[in-house]
Amino acid sequence: MAKAPRTRETQEPVAKAKGRARRKRHSVYVVYLRNPKGDGKAGYYVGMTGLSPEQRLDNHLRGIKAARVVTKFGVRLVPTLYEHLNPLTYQDAVRLEVELAESLRKRGFQVFGGH
Repeated sequence: MAKAPRTRETQEPVAKAKGRARRKRHSVYVVYLRNPKGDGKAGYYVGMTGLSPEQRLDNHLRGIKAARVVTKFGVRLVPTLYEHLNPLTYQDAVRLEVELAESLRKRGFQVFGGH
């Protein structure tokens, strides 16, 4: 059985850190969708990512781990809706993805994603 690491000065066990520091390396993002339901109205896709929003949109458009609605109807990012929120911890990104989607739905927009 391996021994616990010890400090040089006191030869007492080194205290382990309690949990990992929460790093802010996630983002929420919003993509403008052109006529996703075929009714002439625009919509939005709300997502979260550990990549930059630009990299994530590029992946969607190339079909890499993509939401079909973004691959077919995605036009551009809408940074005015999310830039002020980023960067986030993973837990905050999960929560804010849902809140941002609900906020847009309450304002009458067609919203995809946001789960």
